[in-house]
Amino acid sequence: MPKDAALDALASLLGERLSRSKPDLAEHGRSESHFPTTPPDAVAYPESTEEVQALVKICAEHDCPVIGWGAGTSLEGHGLAVQGGVVVDFSRMNKVIEIRLDDMDVTVQPGVTREALNEELRATGLFFPVDPGANASLGGMAMTRASGTTTVRYGTMRDNVLGLTVVLADGRVIRTGTRARKSAAGFDLTALMVGSEGTLGLVTELTLRLHGIPEATSAGICAFPDMGSAVTAVMETIQMGIPMARIEFVDAATAQAFTAYSGMEMSQAPHLLVEFHGSPESVAQDAERFGEIVAEHGASPFQWSAREEERRALWALRHNGYYAILASRKGARAVVTDMCVPISRLASAVEETQADIAQSCVPGPILGHVGDGNFHAILLIDPEKPEELDEAKRLSHRMAERALALGGTCTGEHGVGLGKMAYMEAEHGDGWQVMGQIKQALDPKGIMNPGKLVPQG
Repeated sequence: MPKDAALDALASLLGERLSRSKPDLAEHGRSESHFPTTPPDAVAYPESTEEVQALVKICAEHDCPVIGWGAGTSLEGHGLAVQGGVVVDFSRMNKVIEIRLDDMDVTVQPGVTREALNEELRATGLFFPVDPGANASLGGMAMTRASGTTTVRYGTMRDNVLGLTVVLADGRVIRTGTRARKSAAGFDLTALMVGSEGTLGLVTELTLRLHGIPEATSAGICAFPDMGSAVTAVMETIQMGIPMARIEFVDAATAQAFTAYSGMEMSQAPHLLVEFHGSPESVAQDAERFGEIVAEHGASPFQWSAREEERRALWALRHNGYYAILASRKGARAVVTDMCVPISRLASAVEETQADIAQSCVPGPILGHVGDGNFHAILLIDPEKPEELDEAKRLSHRMAERALALGGTCTGEHGVGLGKMAYMEAEHGDGWQVMGQIKQALDPKGIMNPGKLVPQG
């Protein structure tokens, strides 16, 4: 069998760093969301670009699928080996290669996590801002074009990746982009690779833009009578030019889950969680101005603080939101989905989604990035009741269709993977076929993360 020949050759290349143990295969066949476990044929643990190149050449020779794996935190089945093959785990490629303080950039291997990078940067006065919540690997974040809580100020991975080293499906190694802040030299191959979900190649190095750690930070929270009031307050804040570093919202059900999970008392109402970066004077002024705006829209008094421990406690609450919501229904699994719409349509999108969930048989707390028009529904299902999974999928389908009808996208940050392929043609039209043609040109054998993102067959 071609796969057996590929695995034998890979075992000769990697030795014990090619694993076929059942626990390892099961660990790399799971998903954070509802997708069934799909173990690969083997898991490879390369340590260099040269090893990845040799690995891909072997797999190309034997038509063996190759699937990249970072921290395994993706939510749409991106890393599942749906056609078997080799999962390439980058956890051993976890070195920070070079920090360049004067240019405010850094080159890393793909297995470095965002928290590990910021720990390495702690004494430099710089940090990497993209924060999807999970401690994801930077390679995985680039491949899914991740964003998160700080996007409203610092942008997504698209805005913070300067260049990549990529092993293509035929084993060629290319370097995209430069460390210059702009270029007019041909196609933007970096932008093509960022968000490609491993369907065009495997990233083995990334050069990332860094930012200065702000002199001061303030953060706070307030409750609103309804979601429409909260979104209107955010729109007014943006229009007045108040520079927010984070602005998140949670619905009443999520606030209730937070209270039960953390012990931090929150009223059962929609809330905004906000953060400002700048000088001590500017963050105090921004917080005061924001407090005045939200008061005009019926919010509770805006409680804010510049104390580090209080700020960390607030964002720990948000980052643990998934687990808090999961704990609110004992034994549940989650179908986690997202959508993104123009911010002027966000309130109606949330309210219509809440009405759908209220009429269904599954609970689905909502939270998201109100400054970007992006929100998530965490649909809690009993894994022993297939009808609940069917209902959650119906709700997710309604959300995707609603997003497109409102001028948005079926996924603001989770990506396509397996879960959102059904909406790609409706969102992109003939552009989706163009994506398939690019895939065919760069990976004619279809070995790079097959079954995902692009048209199949």
